[in-house]
Amino acid sequence: MKNSIIILVVFIAMAFTSHAQWHKTDYPTGGHIYCLTSDGTNIFAGSSSGVFISTYNETSWIAVNNGLTNINVSAIATSEVNIYAGTRGGGVFLSTNNGTDWTAVNNGLTNTDVYSLAISGANIYAGTADGVFLSTNNGTSWNAVNNGLTNTSVGSLAICGTKIFAGTLSGVFLSTNNGSSWNAVNNGLTNTFVSSIATNGTNIFVGTYEYGGVYLSTDDGSSWNAKDNGLNTAVYSLAISGTMIFAGTEGKGVFLSTNNGSSWNAANDGMTDIPVSSLTIYGTNIFAGTSFGEIWMRPLSEITGISEIKNDNYNFSIYPNPTSQFFTIDMNKSCNEHLTLNIYDFTGKLIISQAIKKNKQLFDIWSWNLCDGIYIVELNSKNWSKRNKLIIK
Repeated sequence: MKNSIIILVVFIAMAFTSHAQWHKTDYPTGGHIYCLTSDGTNIFAGSSSGVFISTYNETSWIAVNNGLTNINVSAIATSEVNIYAGTRGGGVFLSTNNGTDWTAVNNGLTNTDVYSLAISGANIYAGTADGVFLSTNNGTSWNAVNNGLTNTSVGSLAICGTKIFAGTLSGVFLSTNNGSSWNAVNNGLTNTFVSSIATNGTNIFVGTYEYGGVYLSTDDGSSWNAKDNGLNTAVYSLAISGTMIFAGTEGKGVFLSTNNGSSWNAANDGMTDIPVSSLTIYGTNIFAGTSFGEIWMRPLSEITGISEIKNDNYNFSIYPNPTSQFFTIDMNKSCNEHLTLNIYDFTGKLIISQAIKKNKQLFDIWSWNLCDGIYIVELNSKNWSKRNKLIIK
């Protein structure tokens, strides 16, 4: 397994140096692009000009602001048919029809400067200028959950299983009880001006302001290590696809690391050195939003070299993929052998191992407490082995 991962990483690096290219999309207006996110079908951009959606060939954008009384949109999060938009000064808005209409959902939200949003099951978290608020009823009502949060300016949120990470101007805070209490987890974090958080399996990355850089923790924030070699700038945004970590920087465009941040290289072919305020992976593309009101796109296929891993004897499919909770493994033909299911993160670390006996079986990733990221799903029998990738988002 480890040899397979090494081959993939080498292929990624070779492909990146020869093919990577950015293209500007047809985003129709200026303003600051605060956030980019997708629901698996559409991609949403939150900006100082409102919410925009891309549904046609992933390059054209349409404004969807009806009912949005504050169009300074700094955060967007999706959960099935619900789309939540956090604004600077107008609180949170909810749409149940892909942004065609919006309704304010601010009961109990005592601070309406919303910088970040994150969703875990029925829980919706809003990071504001006055701490974290929690809603368990689709935003109908909110309650402050700030016990132990010594800095209440929460600019970024990330959820990894039952763990919630809050990025503030005094470092990172961790909650393991739905926000009821928080603890600072800053050992080794020499720059506590946190701008962004991203998780991939057991790896947690933070980007920082001012003198900048990226930090990595592999132990839930108990310790951090600086990952700045080749970077040396403030990092506004982070996005992860497999072994690739993308950093949007203050004025140097996008940087890429394929070794968990140990080294970084500029990934700006076709793009000028501009401040990249937001990043997201959508389908087979990466999107970058800038402080100048531009949205750029690059196909990941040019650099990943990762597709379904082939096997001539047996095959299986995984669906839905990407998934947020459930997925099904379906063998392509009847198999009476006893199989072992192994799930690895993209560093090759074994996360899950269990026996399965059905040709078609449903799994619940919440029961495994897996974070967002790309995983390798492996089926083993006595005589054969087959692998596919699984995206949890």
